[in-house]
Amino acid sequence: QVQLVESGGGLVQPGGSLRLSCAASGFIFSRYAMSWHRQAPGKERELVAVITSDGRGTNYPDSMKGRSTISRDNAKNTVYLQMNGLKPEDTAVYSCHVITTQYWGQGTQVTVSS
Repeated sequence: QVQLVESGGGLVQPGGSLRLSCAASGFIFSRYAMSWHRQAPGKERELVAVITSDGRGTNYPDSMKGRSTISRDNAKNTVYLQMNGLKPEDTAVYSCHVITTQYWGQGTQVTVSS
């Protein structure tokens, strides 16, 4: 069955960086675009980044441009999210998603606090 397992979250100070990973299995990873989303307590889930199936195309909402980089390694069936310059408002559960499907990971908690 399809599995998406995120890792790399944790507690980081403002201005710090984190690299999240999402390990995928159970489907042909290289055929699907992937995305990262986040959900903070009491807020709706929001898109963080999108990457095409071949990794050549990426897209970010304005709030994340310049601070986040999505990438993927199709040989390792893994998609990554590098986040820099983290702010307290980036605190959320970050999840990966297989675009055009109903598959979501469980998420990894990112907390930005001093």
